[in-house]
Amino acid sequence: MSWLLQNGTVYGTEHGPGARLDLRVEGGRVVAIASRLSPLPEDRALDLDGRIVTPGWIDLHAHVYWGVTTWGIPADPICLSTGVTTVVDAGSAGWATFPGFCRWIVQGAKTRVLAFVHISGIGLTYGPVGEMEDLRYADPELTAEAIRLYPETAVGVKVRQGAAQVGSNGVRPLERAVEAAELAGVPVMVHIGAGVPLPEVLRRLRPGDIVTHCYQGRGDTILNERGELLPEVRQARASGVWFDVGHGSGSFRLETARRAIEQGCLPDVISSDLHAVSVEGPVFDMPTTASKFLSLGMRLEDVIRAVTETPAQILNRPELGRITVGGPADLAVFELIEGEFRFEDTHQQGWHGGRLLRPVYTLRNGELWTPERVWEEFGHPWEQTPPMARKANRQLMERSGIRPSPWWREWLLKQTGSAPEEDEAR
Repeated sequence: MSWLLQNGTVYGTEHGPGARLDLRVEGGRVVAIASRLSPLPEDRALDLDGRIVTPGWIDLHAHVYWGVTTWGIPADPICLSTGVTTVVDAGSAGWATFPGFCRWIVQGAKTRVLAFVHISGIGLTYGPVGEMEDLRYADPELTAEAIRLYPETAVGVKVRQGAAQVGSNGVRPLERAVEAAELAGVPVMVHIGAGVPLPEVLRRLRPGDIVTHCYQGRGDTILNERGELLPEVRQARASGVWFDVGHGSGSFRLETARRAIEQGCLPDVISSDLHAVSVEGPVFDMPTTASKFLSLGMRLEDVIRAVTETPAQILNRPELGRITVGGPADLAVFELIEGEFRFEDTHQQGWHGGRLLRPVYTLRNGELWTPERVWEEFGHPWEQTPPMARKANRQLMERSGIRPSPWWREWLLKQTGSAPEEDEAR
């Protein structure tokens, strides 16, 4: 069976951004691209009426080790309903648990699942004790070995560099992560947070490494006390270090983003940090996260590049970030709706934007999904968290001074007509 997508406003091809094109998909590949394609007898045609078509989105930072970490959510319900065809787990598994991740999560998913391997062998466990408070958990050689054994899935090394994760160990976990990455020939993704001076972190990064949570606002941020971009941030960007949003439930501050963007520090990558808490708000999904950056003044084509071409480049899988004849039939179709839409950061600061990307179709390996089909087959993503994990995560958030969004149920009801009972979710 083949799909003929007609009259799309297409991004990510050699025809330039926003070209009106038809696409034919067959056998998991894009087989034709042209301004007009005549239907074939075997085609199933979809008139997109000018809707936006992009390469399948890549979420560079999420957590999908469901049932093993308290943060994990299933990949397919949230990804296939929102245009995400590739999701990258950001260090849920360390070397000790990575084989299970590959067998139980990657092999069964329809979404393409890749992963950074945590430098801590225990990965992201429940958080009262940071995974890198004890350096004995950090083994560069075993981490590199896991990456070499699973090249189809493993894309780099993850380390979290906040005091809550490293205790008094400072940047030593990062140094071991860089050692592992050097052995395996992959990049490091570093979570930045309060308690570890950011210049000390940035000085240890190499071209191609990734700073995630780049607009976090809970201490040791990319801005100085006067709201000016740190010179070390400019130097790191100039040297080839990538800066990633990694929104999450505690790592995106509107004021930090606004000030940084005003000074030319736009995100290289827009990612969600979707997990068992943030999926209920204020993240919800990748299109909502991307729409926030439209409201902050980014051009649509730059937002699309930040969720397709650039993350594909970082992953050294350029075929995932473009639409080409013979390339994978991983595509996303959106409506760009104009109106008044309320957004919120992770500090309960709300604002309004005038445009919202709404997912219509996701094609993964040539198979077409609608949000309704996904939810019918897999259930809603916010229904997937085990009750004990939800309770543990919310207790951890309260201890960290992070409160859940007060408006997430209202948003879910408006978007889908249903939401979990408040007493169950809280």
